[in-house]
Amino acid sequence: MDNAQPPTPIEAVRALHAEHGLLGHHVRRVLAELASGPRSLDELIRRTGVSRRTVEQVLTAVGDDLDEHGGIKASLLPLYRQEWSLDTASAADTEAGLNAEALESMRGFITSGPRPEAALDHVTATPETALRRAMWLRDNYDLHGKKVLCLGDHDLTSLALSLVVPSAQVRVVDLDERILRHIDTVAAERGFGIGTTHADLRFGLPPSVEGWADAVFTDPPYTPEGIGLFSTRAAECLAPGHSRMFLAYGYSPRTPALGWKVQHELLRLGFVFEAILPQFNRYYGAQAIGSASDLYVCQPTSHTRKLALRQDQAIYTHGPQSVEASGEVPAALPEAAAERLGAPVAELRRAGWTRPVREGAPAAFDLRADPGPWLLRMLLACSAQKVAFVVANNHPDITSERAQTELRDLVSAKYRLKLHRSTPDGKHAVVVAERAGTESAADFVLQRAHGKLGNVWREALIARSEDLTKRQAREAVAELAPHPGDLELRLIDLPRHRIADVLRAITAR
Repeated sequence: MDNAQPPTPIEAVRALHAEHGLLGHHVRRVLAELASGPRSLDELIRRTGVSRRTVEQVLTAVGDDLDEHGGIKASLLPLYRQEWSLDTASAADTEAGLNAEALESMRGFITSGPRPEAALDHVTATPETALRRAMWLRDNYDLHGKKVLCLGDHDLTSLALSLVVPSAQVRVVDLDERILRHIDTVAAERGFGIGTTHADLRFGLPPSVEGWADAVFTDPPYTPEGIGLFSTRAAECLAPGHSRMFLAYGYSPRTPALGWKVQHELLRLGFVFEAILPQFNRYYGAQAIGSASDLYVCQPTSHTRKLALRQDQAIYTHGPQSVEASGEVPAALPEAAAERLGAPVAELRRAGWTRPVREGAPAAFDLRADPGPWLLRMLLACSAQKVAFVVANNHPDITSERAQTELRDLVSAKYRLKLHRSTPDGKHAVVVAERAGTESAADFVLQRAHGKLGNVWREALIARSEDLTKRQAREAVAELAPHPGDLELRLIDLPRHRIADVLRAITAR
C-alpha cells in the first residue's frame, strides 16, 4: 500500500522551479509578485511577462500557502523570500524612465480610442509600451525629419512618436476606420502632423507609401501568415538606404517551433536580425505568451524588396476575416445575386480594389468576409452600370437605418443602392448598386477614385464649367479642400470620414 504523502507547497514549488531549469526565473518572478501582495491572474501575467500556463502552475504549487486574499501567507514570507531570493526577482518597473506627462497623455489616447476588435486580431499594448517604443526609437535612431510608417496602429504608437519626436514625419496605414478617425481627431486636437491612409494589406498598399519610409513599425497578428504578410508589406514601404523595420512578436517558450516558423518568414524575405529585445512590449491580453512580446529590429538586405514583390497574396489571421475564410460559395448566393441584378451570374468574384474594377456588364462580388470597409471601397472601385455584393447579414453598413443612410449618402452621386437583408437566408444579404447618372462633379470624382484626388477634382470642375481654366480650377480645389494633404492621395485610399469630407466640399460648391 502506497503511504506516500503529497508534497508540501514548498516542495511542489521547488520541483516546479527545478523543472524550469534555465527559465526558473519565471517561477521566481511570479513568487515575487505573490510575496508583494494579492494579485489577480491578469496582473500576475502582465507584470511578470510569464505565460498563463506557468503562472497557473505556480499558483497550484503554492496552493495552501496562499492567504484568503491570494498573496503568500505573512508567516511564510521569510521562508519564500530567502529560498528563492525574491527581493531580486521582482517584475520590471514598466514606468521607469517615462515622462509622466507624456504617459498620462498616452493613457488618455488609449482610453478614448476604439475598443479592440477580436476579429482583426487586436490585442492592446499598454500605454507604457507605446511610449517606451517611441523613446527607444528616438534614443537609438535619428528620427529628426525622418519618415516613420506605422503599419497597423491599434496601439497608437504613432501618437507616442508625435509626443516624443514631433519633428518626425509619421504616417499610419490601417484597415480599421475607427482607428484612423481616432488618430486624425487626436492629431488635430494636439497639432500632430500625422498622415493616415486606409488599406487592407491582403489586397495591397496605397502607392503613396511604397518605398516611402525610413522606418516601419508594425505589431501584426502573431502567426507565420500574419508576420509574413505585414513584413512583406513593410519591405515594400521601406526606402532604399539605411532603413529599418521594427516588429513586435512574441511566442511562448513552450512552443519554440512557432517562433522558428515566424523567424523563418523574416529570413525568407532577406531581413537580418539587428537586435531582438526580449519582452519589450506588454499587453492587456495575449496571456498565452505572458502578455508580452519581443521587439525585433530588422535590417533589409539588397534582396528584400525583390523577394517581397514576389510573394503571393497572404492572409494575416486564422479568424473570420481571412481572405480564405469564406470557403466554398453555396449555389444559392450567386442565384440570389442574379435574381436581384436581373442578369445571369456564373460565380461571385473575389473582392479587390487596388485597381479600378472595369466592368461593363452587371457583376457580382463575394464580400462575406468583409470586416466593414470593403463594401464602400468596392463601390468606389467598380464602374459597372449595375453591380451586386453578397455580404454578411450583420455587415455594419446595413444593420441600422442610420448606417444604411450614411452609406447611401456617400455614394449617391454615383450609385443608387438597394439593400436586401436576409437574402437568400438569415446569414447573408445582397446589396445592389445601379448607376445614378447624376453627371455631377461628385460623380466625376467617385468614378475616378484611383486617380490623384487633386488632379481628378480639378478636372471635375473644368468638365462642369464652360470657362474655367486649369489654373482657376486648381486654385478653387486648393481653397475648397478640407484636408490639403489629401490632394496628393487617391480618394480610395482615404479614411472613410475624410472621403465624406471631400464629397461634402465638392457638392457644396
